[in-house]
Order: sequence, then C-alpha cells, then structure tokens
Amino acid sequence: MKLKLLLAGLALAAATAGPALAEDIKIGFITKFPVPYFATMENAAKAYVAAHPGIEAVYGQGTSATDIDGQIALIESMVTQGVKGIAITPVDPTVAPALDKAIAAGVKVVLMDNSIPDWKNATSLATTNNLEAGKLAGKYLKSVLKDGDKLGILQGVPGVPALDDRVNGMLAGLDNPKIVIAGKGATNCTEELGINVAQDLLTANPDITAIYSACGPPAAGAAQAIKNANVGHKVILVGFDWCCGEPEAMAAGQEDASVAQFPAKMSELGVEALIKAIKGEKVESLIDSGAALVTPDNMAQFK
Repeated sequence: MKLKLLLAGLALAAATAGPALAEDIKIGFITKFPVPYFATMENAAKAYVAAHPGIEAVYGQGTSATDIDGQIALIESMVTQGVKGIAITPVDPTVAPALDKAIAAGVKVVLMDNSIPDWKNATSLATTNNLEAGKLAGKYLKSVLKDGDKLGILQGVPGVPALDDRVNGMLAGLDNPKIVIAGKGATNCTEELGINVAQDLLTANPDITAIYSACGPPAAGAAQAIKNANVGHKVILVGFDWCCGEPEAMAAGQEDASVAQFPAKMSELGVEALIKAIKGEKVESLIDSGAALVTPDNMAQFK
C-alpha cells in the first residue's frame, strides 16, 4: 500500500510539474551592426522567444559592417555560455572557423540574411533570395531607362554574397548592355560612404541618369548627395532594404523605388529553424523570407 501511495504521489508530481530544466533551450542570436533593419530582426527574435516558454536567448551585435573580430568574439562567448544553437547574420566569410568550432562543440548554426560561400556546415539559411530581389530593382530600372542612359552603382561590402547578389541581380533584371555603367563604389552599407560615393559619381558624371544602392543607408546618403549636387535634372534613385531613411527620401520625392525585405519574418523563420534543429527535427536547408518592390504608389503598405 505504501509503495502504491508513493508511486501515485510521484505520478501526480510529474503531471503537475513545469517543463524539466533539461528541456529548456538556450540559443544565441547575433546580428551584424546597429541599423534599424537588424534592430527589427532582434526585436522579432525577442518576441518569438517571449511567446515560447522554455527558450532562453542571448543577444549580440557587431559594431559595423566590417566588425569581423566582434562577431567572432560573440560566437566564442555564446559557446562558453552554453548555448545549444546560434542564429547569425554573418558579417564576413572569415567568421566560418569560429562557427566550425561552435559546431564541433555540439552547437547548431542557422545563418540569416546571407550565406557563407562554400561553407556547408550550417543547418539552414533563412534569407531573402537576394539575386531574385535584385532583379526586381533591375526590372524597374529597365522600365524607366533608355539606351545610352548612365547608371551609377553603390555597392555594399564587395565579397559578401548577399550584397553582391543584389548588384548582379539588378544587372540581370536590367538586361540592357546599352545602359552605361558610369561607375561603382563600396559603401560598407553606411550612409556616410553612400554620400561620398554618390558625390563622386555625380561629380564625374554630371549627366548621370540613375543611381542604384545595394543597401538602405547608402540610398539615403545618395538622396542627400543628389540634393546637394543640384545637377539640374531628375536623378532616378533605387535602393534596397527599405530602411534607414529610405521611406523619408521616397516621401520627399528623392527616391523612386526600393526593394523591401521582411527582416522580422526572416528572424522568426531563422529562430524557428534553429529550435527545430536543436530538437532533432527536419529543417529545410534554404528558407526564403521574400521581397517586394516599393514605389510611391504602394509605399503606404510597407510602413
């Protein structure tokens, strides 16, 4: 009888107890650098974690688009803190060895926003298809440019696949060898360098017809540079990201189109894939979070 009572008590305790500590999942979430786009991603991750009891997250962010050492330090710190998985927007391919060490320690890795070329150890990649999204910008430019027009290009960080794809996709969508590429320059996805590179393009090509920016902050910088240059004709400006001053530039009539990503959705999909991987569930290797072209006609839908 005593044994039966003891077993019944243990069963009742098990039925009424909360989740076992062994089932709790601790993850790391790392973004590139402090701009609204990545703040949106982090906020979405925090909302996801808050809505799913049993998940704990540690957050980190680099200081700039080239803060490789900062991201490596964050990866190493999170492994030391005992995370079971890391969702990361890799700032540069050279963070791969640090991620390899994390994986060797039993940590699952999901990439977000961009891939690492020729690196096969990530569980999944949650991202915009940047090549296809770039084509949206190129097709728009094709519709407003004619043979002989001059186009300047504000690159992001050359060598980062997602940012290179945005330029290559734009050129594929433009699909017109008679459009003159007046010049291009790296901006590191900063507004300051966007202003500088756009100013250089405008100075060297006062008859330039259009400027395309592969990131949001440089697009806002280009809008300011075009305004400052006072070239005497309308310069078509197309951006990518739909953030960081772009909505204001479009509202002022300075930006004509931008490719919007969905960073909150990307973040949620990335964290969801990471949790599934940690639990041993099947995860797709590529998860597309989508993109859309924003123009003055539909910009109200993208607030």
